[in-house]
Amino acid sequence: MPEILPPIKSCQIINTRLDGTSYQDACDRIEQWATEKKSCYIVAANVHVVMMGYWQKDYQKIINNAALVTPDGMPLVVGLKLLGIKGQSRVYGPDLMLAWCDRAANLGIPIFLYGGTPTMLSDLEQNLKKKFPGLIIAGSHSPPFRPLTEEEELRDRQLITASGAQVVFVGLGCPKQEQWMARQQGQLSAVMIGVGAAFSFHSGHVSQSPRWMMNLGLEWLYRLIKEPKRLWRRYLINNPSFVVLFSTQLVKKLLRV
Repeated sequence: MPEILPPIKSCQIINTRLDGTSYQDACDRIEQWATEKKSCYIVAANVHVVMMGYWQKDYQKIINNAALVTPDGMPLVVGLKLLGIKGQSRVYGPDLMLAWCDRAANLGIPIFLYGGTPTMLSDLEQNLKKKFPGLIIAGSHSPPFRPLTEEEELRDRQLITASGAQVVFVGLGCPKQEQWMARQQGQLSAVMIGVGAAFSFHSGHVSQSPRWMMNLGLEWLYRLIKEPKRLWRRYLINNPSFVVLFSTQLVKKLLRV
């Protein structure tokens, strides 16, 4: 890891701050923050996250207060390139999880898994340990799907602290995971990373989109076909709205030049 990491170059897409980063850079920053025991969180942002921020001001603040906001979706990668961050690549939450687990296994930095169901967590732990033999999984916890009481949240925080984990992967789904991480900032001395559906994918409970579809920016279509009842509103309302709003942003930028 470099001793001094370069400043992060960021751009605003609609109302969301997106950071120019890579898997290597993100892992370098996680390593530094984990070593320093910094209490912070990382958001892997896709179009859904950006649009939720646009519709909900409180959620927008949570996104923009993150230590790092990665371009999780291909439309945001394209957006960053159009706004001047050349050579930007996708930094996809589930792949960032694997990249950090590889780094953590080599460095002996313990992780914690928070979210999912007990069965999913059991399968996820087995798969991660098989893929990364040196990985230290300090603990895991499946909270109830309902809103937590203050006492329950305190107990969960104490459980994570007692485990000694320096990095916490949070798989509660959007916006719940970002809201949870924001509430723990300053109270949990760990780097928290919201990874969305990564628990479902890496546990083997849900199939991932083929890589060729991801590379073409069509992962949303694959997921919509798989889960139409749950995701139709997200993709059929948010995606067109994003195109209109970001196109307007680009036109205004061109007119100012």
